Amino acid sequence: MLKLKKIAITGGVASGKSTVCQLFQKLGAYVVSADEIAHELLDPNTDLGRQILNKLGKDILQNGEISRRLVAEKVFRDPKCLHELEQILHPEILKRIEREYESACLARRYASFIVEIPLLFEIGAEKYYDVVIAVIADEKIAKKRFCGTVEEFKRRMNRQLTPEEKVIKAHFIIKNNGSLDDLKIQVEKLNAKLTGESYP
Repeated sequence: MLKLKKIAITGGVASGKSTVCQLFQKLGAYVVSADEIAHELLDPNTDLGRQILNKLGKDILQNGEISRRLVAEKVFRDPKCLHELEQILHPEILKRIEREYESACLARRYASFIVEIPLLFEIGAEKYYDVVIAVIADEKIAKKRFCGTVEEFKRRMNRQLTPEEKVIKAHFIIKNNGSLDDLKIQVEKLNAKLTGESYP
């Protein structure tokens, strides 16, 4: 079976990780989002969903569904609660990513396998990847891009390594302080380097 290069995209809050992943996808990558997997796992009708309800309480339900907003509001104010949620979710997310990787390899039609995983270093998952790319943006720019309050931005940043720490740990850096065209050029050049293709 053809093994694809396994690449992790990480970075600070509102740094542009999802946009970078979309650009890689247009260049033939199979892209997976850890956050989207977490969202799928927040199903109150599964064993895992019931575990989460037992830990966090039924006040996170809205119209019979687990509300990501209510979960976030609860856990970001309570480090113990956040830790317990992560202990439940992260192992399942990593299992799902591995299954997706095997599927992508079997398909034999992708240039690479890319996972958007914000808390890569924080959960010690970098060892599962061939390459780690850190997407960074100046804090002022990231705050403008963030869809939420300044307090929410700070809470999310406080539970992560700083962008500077992520830069030190990553293999490659993408700086997202400019236009979408600037970002696209960086991604295209890096993709060519990672896949062995020539860049025009």
